[in-house]
Amino acid sequence: MAQALPQGVRHIPDFLNRAAQEALLEDIRAVVQAAPLYVPTMPRTGKPMSVRMTNCGTLGWVTDKERGYRYQPVHPVTGEPWPPIPEPLLALWQQIARYEAPPEACLVNFYEAGAKMGLHQDRDEQDFDAPVLSVSLGDTCLFRVGEKTREGGTVSFKLSSGDLVVLGGEGRLAFHGVDRIYPATSTLLKNGGRINLTLRRVTLTCLPRKIS
Repeated sequence: MAQALPQGVRHIPDFLNRAAQEALLEDIRAVVQAAPLYVPTMPRTGKPMSVRMTNCGTLGWVTDKERGYRYQPVHPVTGEPWPPIPEPLLALWQQIARYEAPPEACLVNFYEAGAKMGLHQDRDEQDFDAPVLSVSLGDTCLFRVGEKTREGGTVSFKLSSGDLVVLGGEGRLAFHGVDRIYPATSTLLKNGGRINLTLRRVTLTCLPRKIS
Protein backbone atom coordinates (compact mmCIF):
# COMPACT_ATOMS: atom_id res chain seq x y z
CA MET A 1 0.00 0.00 0.00
CA ALA A 2 1.39 3.39 -1.00
CA GLN A 3 2.32 5.73 1.81
CA ALA A 4 0.41 8.99 2.18
CA LEU A 5 2.65 11.95 1.38
CA PRO A 6 2.50 15.26 3.24
CA GLN A 7 0.01 17.73 1.81
CA GLY A 8 1.43 19.59 -1.18
CA VAL A 9 4.07 16.94 -1.94
CA ARG A 10 3.63 15.01 -5.20
CA HIS A 11 5.63 12.04 -6.47
CA ILE A 12 5.20 11.37 -10.20
CA PRO A 13 6.98 8.08 -10.98
CA ASP A 14 8.29 7.16 -14.43
CA PHE A 15 7.31 10.50 -15.95
CA LEU A 16 10.30 10.61 -18.31
CA ASN A 17 10.82 7.60 -20.54
CA ARG A 18 14.30 6.31 -21.39
CA ALA A 19 14.62 8.40 -24.55
CA ALA A 20 13.63 11.58 -22.71
CA GLN A 21 16.09 10.77 -19.92
CA GLU A 22 18.93 10.25 -22.40
CA ALA A 23 18.14 13.51 -24.20
CA LEU A 24 18.00 15.43 -20.93
CA LEU A 25 21.27 13.86 -19.79
CA GLU A 26 22.97 15.20 -22.92
CA ASP A 27 21.65 18.66 -22.09
CA ILE A 28 23.02 18.38 -18.55
CA ARG A 29 26.40 17.24 -19.85
CA ALA A 30 26.53 20.45 -21.87
CA VAL A 31 25.65 22.42 -18.73
CA VAL A 32 28.46 20.72 -16.79
CA GLN A 33 30.93 21.41 -19.59
CA ALA A 34 30.13 25.12 -19.35
CA ALA A 35 29.79 25.19 -15.55
CA PRO A 36 31.90 22.37 -14.02
CA LEU A 37 30.76 20.40 -10.99
CA TYR A 38 32.45 21.49 -7.78
CA VAL A 39 32.33 20.51 -4.10
CA PRO A 40 30.35 23.02 -2.01
CA THR A 41 31.08 23.58 1.68
CA MET A 42 28.82 24.15 4.67
CA PRO A 43 28.41 27.58 6.25
CA ARG A 44 30.58 28.35 9.29
CA THR A 45 32.23 24.90 9.49
CA GLY A 46 33.52 24.70 5.92
CA LYS A 47 32.77 20.96 5.90
CA PRO A 48 32.59 19.64 2.32
CA MET A 49 29.22 18.30 1.23
CA SER A 50 29.08 14.73 -0.10
CA VAL A 51 27.53 15.84 -3.40
CA ARG A 52 29.11 17.74 -6.25
CA MET A 53 27.01 20.46 -7.77
CA THR A 54 26.57 23.13 -10.38
CA ASN A 55 23.68 25.23 -11.70
CA CYS A 56 22.03 26.56 -14.80
CA GLY A 57 19.73 29.56 -15.14
CA THR A 58 20.06 33.26 -14.41
CA LEU A 59 20.78 32.45 -10.76
CA GLY A 60 22.53 29.55 -9.08
CA TRP A 61 22.36 28.26 -5.52
CA VAL A 62 25.74 28.07 -3.80
CA THR A 63 27.13 27.66 -0.31
CA ASP A 64 30.51 28.17 1.34
CA LYS A 65 32.04 28.72 4.78
CA GLU A 66 32.43 32.47 4.42
CA ARG A 67 29.07 33.59 3.03
CA GLY A 68 26.73 30.66 3.58
CA TYR A 69 23.66 29.74 1.52
CA ARG A 70 22.71 32.14 -1.26
CA TYR A 71 21.91 32.65 -4.92
CA GLN A 72 24.31 34.38 -7.27
CA PRO A 73 24.55 34.91 -11.05
CA VAL A 74 28.03 33.40 -11.53
CA HIS A 75 29.86 30.12 -10.88
CA PRO A 76 31.86 30.41 -7.61
CA VAL A 77 34.96 28.79 -9.10
CA THR A 78 35.08 30.04 -12.69
CA GLY A 79 33.36 33.38 -12.12
CA GLU A 80 31.40 32.83 -15.34
CA PRO A 81 27.62 33.26 -15.69
CA TRP A 82 25.61 30.07 -15.37
CA PRO A 83 24.48 28.50 -18.68
CA PRO A 84 20.77 28.72 -19.52
CA ILE A 85 18.25 26.16 -18.32
CA PRO A 86 17.69 23.58 -21.08
CA GLU A 87 14.41 23.86 -22.96
CA PRO A 88 13.09 20.42 -21.90
CA LEU A 89 13.29 21.50 -18.25
CA LEU A 90 11.47 24.75 -18.99
CA ALA A 91 8.78 22.70 -20.71
CA LEU A 92 8.51 20.44 -17.65
CA TRP A 93 8.06 23.50 -15.46
CA GLN A 94 5.20 24.70 -17.64
CA GLN A 95 3.57 21.28 -17.70
CA ILE A 96 4.05 20.15 -14.11
CA ALA A 97 4.74 23.18 -11.91
CA ARG A 98 2.14 25.22 -13.79
CA TYR A 99 3.50 28.51 -12.47
CA GLU A 100 3.33 31.51 -14.75
CA ALA A 101 6.81 32.90 -14.05
CA PRO A 102 9.68 30.74 -15.31
CA PRO A 103 12.26 29.11 -13.06
CA GLU A 104 15.39 31.17 -12.50
CA ALA A 105 17.61 28.44 -11.07
CA CYS A 106 18.20 24.76 -11.73
CA LEU A 107 20.48 23.17 -9.16
CA VAL A 108 22.36 20.14 -10.50
CA ASN A 109 23.45 17.73 -7.76
CA PHE A 110 25.56 14.67 -8.55
CA TYR A 111 25.41 11.84 -6.00
CA GLU A 112 28.04 9.12 -6.02
CA ALA A 113 27.39 5.81 -4.24
CA GLY A 114 28.01 7.07 -0.71
CA ALA A 115 26.55 10.56 -1.02
CA LYS A 116 23.63 11.80 1.07
CA MET A 117 21.69 15.01 1.66
CA GLY A 118 20.50 15.77 5.18
CA LEU A 119 16.99 16.96 5.93
CA HIS A 120 16.61 20.60 4.91
CA GLN A 121 14.14 23.18 3.65
CA ASP A 122 14.38 25.08 0.37
CA ARG A 123 13.95 28.51 1.92
CA ASP A 124 16.63 30.73 0.38
CA GLU A 125 14.13 31.97 -2.20
CA GLN A 126 11.91 35.05 -2.00
CA ASP A 127 8.96 33.39 -3.72
CA PHE A 128 7.41 30.56 -1.71
CA ASP A 129 4.26 30.58 -3.86
CA ALA A 130 6.22 28.95 -6.67
CA PRO A 131 6.64 25.20 -6.27
CA VAL A 132 9.95 23.36 -6.36
CA LEU A 133 10.24 20.76 -9.13
CA SER A 134 12.78 17.94 -8.86
CA VAL A 135 13.87 15.51 -11.59
CA SER A 136 15.78 12.28 -10.91
CA LEU A 137 18.24 10.75 -13.39
CA GLY A 138 20.38 7.65 -12.85
CA ASP A 139 20.59 5.41 -9.80
CA THR A 140 17.65 5.06 -7.43
CA CYS A 141 17.76 6.91 -4.11
CA LEU A 142 15.85 6.73 -0.84
CA PHE A 143 14.11 10.09 -0.51
CA ARG A 144 12.69 11.32 2.79
CA VAL A 145 10.15 14.10 3.19
CA GLY A 146 8.40 15.50 6.25
CA GLU A 147 6.54 18.51 7.53
CA LYS A 148 7.47 22.19 7.89
CA THR A 149 9.31 21.57 11.17
CA ARG A 150 12.13 19.16 11.95
CA GLU A 151 9.98 17.64 14.70
CA GLY A 152 7.31 16.49 12.24
CA GLY A 153 7.10 12.90 11.06
CA THR A 154 8.72 11.84 7.80
CA VAL A 155 7.88 9.48 4.95
CA SER A 156 10.53 7.66 2.91
CA PHE A 157 10.18 6.31 -0.61
CA LYS A 158 12.41 5.44 -3.55
CA LEU A 159 13.02 7.79 -6.47
CA SER A 160 14.02 6.12 -9.73
CA SER A 161 15.40 7.55 -12.94
CA GLY A 162 12.69 9.57 -14.68
CA ASP A 163 10.71 10.29 -11.50
CA LEU A 164 9.53 13.79 -10.58
CA VAL A 165 8.81 15.32 -7.18
CA VAL A 166 6.90 18.56 -6.62
CA LEU A 167 6.94 20.53 -3.37
CA GLY A 168 4.15 23.09 -3.56
CA GLY A 169 1.44 24.75 -1.50
CA GLU A 170 1.48 23.37 2.03
CA GLY A 171 4.46 21.21 1.07
CA ARG A 172 6.63 24.01 -0.31
CA LEU A 173 8.69 24.27 2.88
CA ALA A 174 8.61 20.59 3.77
CA PHE A 175 11.87 19.22 5.15
CA HIS A 176 13.36 16.69 2.74
CA GLY A 177 16.60 14.86 2.05
CA VAL A 178 18.32 11.86 0.48
CA ASP A 179 19.24 9.07 2.89
CA ARG A 180 21.09 6.78 0.50
CA ILE A 181 21.89 5.88 -3.09
CA TYR A 182 21.29 2.36 -4.46
CA PRO A 183 24.29 1.72 -6.75
CA ALA A 184 23.89 -0.03 -10.11
CA THR A 185 20.11 0.40 -10.19
CA SER A 186 20.21 2.33 -13.48
CA THR A 187 22.27 2.11 -16.66
CA LEU A 188 21.61 5.72 -17.67
CA LEU A 189 24.94 7.05 -16.39
CA LYS A 190 27.84 5.02 -17.74
CA ASN A 191 29.80 5.11 -14.48
CA GLY A 192 26.80 5.08 -12.17
CA GLY A 193 25.58 7.70 -9.73
CA ARG A 194 22.51 9.88 -9.52
CA ILE A 195 21.79 13.35 -10.89
CA ASN A 196 19.08 15.44 -9.28
CA LEU A 197 17.81 18.56 -11.01
CA THR A 198 15.91 21.05 -8.86
CA LEU A 199 14.04 23.87 -10.58
CA ARG A 200 13.19 26.92 -8.48
CA ARG A 201 11.75 30.37 -8.88
CA VAL A 202 13.89 32.65 -6.70
CA THR A 203 12.61 36.24 -6.93
CA LEU A 204 9.10 37.55 -6.46
CA THR A 205 6.93 38.18 -9.48
CA CYS A 206 3.81 40.25 -10.09
CA LEU A 207 2.59 37.82 -12.75
CA PRO A 208 -0.51 35.68 -12.15
CA ARG A 209 0.23 32.85 -9.76
CA LYS A 210 -1.07 29.87 -11.68
CA ILE A 211 -1.74 28.88 -15.25
CA SER A 212 -5.47 28.45 -15.72
